[in-house]
Amino acid sequence: MGGLRKLAVPFVVPGPCGVAIRDRLGHLTPHDEMVLRAVGEHQGALASRDLKDRCADGHDHSAQTWAARKRELTARSSSRIAGAITKATHDQWALARRCQAAHVKSLAAGIRTLRHRLSLPIGEKGTRRAAGGYRSRGEWFRKSRRLAALEDRHTAAVADWQAGRVRVVRGGKRLLNTRHHLTQAQLTEDRWRQRWEAERWFVAADGESGKRFGNETIRVTPDGEVSIKLPAPLAHLANAQHGRYTLTSRIAFAHRGGEWADRITAHRAVAYRIHLDTERGRWYFTASWQRPVVQTMPLETARARGMIGVDTNADHFAAYLLDRHGNPVGDPHRFPYDLSGTAAHRDAQLRHALTRLINWAKQAGVAAIGIEDLDFTAEKTREKHGRRKRFRQLISGMPTGKLQARLVSMAAEHGLSIVAVDPAYTSQWGAQHWQKPLTTPHRKMSRHDAAGIAIGRRALGHPVRDGVSPARTELRAWGRTAPPPHDRSDRAGHRTVQAGPGDRGREGTRPPTTDRAHEGPSPSGKRKREPIASNTVRDARSTQRWVQDSLMCTG
Repeated sequence: MGGLRKLAVPFVVPGPCGVAIRDRLGHLTPHDEMVLRAVGEHQGALASRDLKDRCADGHDHSAQTWAARKRELTARSSSRIAGAITKATHDQWALARRCQAAHVKSLAAGIRTLRHRLSLPIGEKGTRRAAGGYRSRGEWFRKSRRLAALEDRHTAAVADWQAGRVRVVRGGKRLLNTRHHLTQAQLTEDRWRQRWEAERWFVAADGESGKRFGNETIRVTPDGEVSIKLPAPLAHLANAQHGRYTLTSRIAFAHRGGEWADRITAHRAVAYRIHLDTERGRWYFTASWQRPVVQTMPLETARARGMIGVDTNADHFAAYLLDRHGNPVGDPHRFPYDLSGTAAHRDAQLRHALTRLINWAKQAGVAAIGIEDLDFTAEKTREKHGRRKRFRQLISGMPTGKLQARLVSMAAEHGLSIVAVDPAYTSQWGAQHWQKPLTTPHRKMSRHDAAGIAIGRRALGHPVRDGVSPARTELRAWGRTAPPPHDRSDRAGHRTVQAGPGDRGREGTRPPTTDRAHEGPSPSGKRKREPIASNTVRDARSTQRWVQDSLMCTG
């Protein structure tokens, strides 16, 4: 046990801090689309130029340089549009810096692994915690060359980090690289160009509390009328007063429409964004706003009504219901999903699986869901897993960040809390201590189901490998642990789960189901054992034997 790492303490994940809803802008006239394209192209060019200036500032950025960029943009658009563009630029630059730091960390992890394996003799076997040496001198040579390449890339990345240089692509690096692989992407140059330009448009505005309907640049009335404040060079396209353009389409949010209406009626800030889906040829309208910080449910309150432990896998969620003592209740539940195909298909599959999980949690009456605090940032390098390419692709395809954000948001709407636990040893200990005891002819337990129990017990504050509830009535619901292999004694070692020394009745006997349950001849018709003479005086011959019923365990 000395080699095991220290486990992190479970904690309740904070609730969501924002809300976003979307509706389609249907029945737009050709003139409406022309105006939206002109506004998006004009403001997108301003955003690209502003991002270039921000990247050039690097560490020299300050409130004065920010204000100077905003004044320059105001002359070409408006003060509110300039504020929205500069804020979006700052957020994009900060995201690039975080990605740059993660890239440096990943390179450093790969370099450490390569140096360790290159220092070992060729052919030396590894352990479960550390890889061994390389198999041949040829592989050793190739890995030494890769080490030199990684060291050069790491040096360049660290230099960029220290100098404050970032590399950002407005429109997305993946879409930019698709330009060189149009055949594989099944795109023509014209279709790619349309997607590229649409991704670089900027038709968005931040909300402002106290202003009419919560947003002065893109205004939406309670009856769904949408009007846009046009930039100064496009003021001649206005069809309403004060340089505004009113769209013929109206908005009607089906999801959270009442909450949105309450905000704009009270003139509270709401941010809006308009974008074009070139594949479908549809315009969409997104509204978003911030929520006040809500006090999360205390951990003890979340544990009061039990817990559902969820093991996240590449193609399904393995969930198990546990009561507050840590007893597994009922059978395991699995919620499959398919992460192949487009991003929209993957997102829909994930959302559907989470919806089924949350609905089952509501039916079970629990107050929280326990889930692993997964982070594969340092686990996806090819230096660590070597030739296990399929495994690297497997963990790279698991959307842990999106899963955590979406689960917290969806669970909060149903009054459920999310308890994050340390993922260490959950699959290993779950399979070791729970898979075999709970397997019956009518219940098939997988390693993932057992891991769900381990996660749930850890979220409840119970050890993974110890027993369950001290109440004997609760133990009969899920059966008994596997018997020792030789006989009824503990000659082969203690049972999987043992009662604690302080449990009442742990040494007591229990009558069989019926008084004559153990009488009668053996199946072969012969006695297995002759009666043994005894000098002990008894009033009458006992008709019962010692019965080893359901195992008593500690919580």
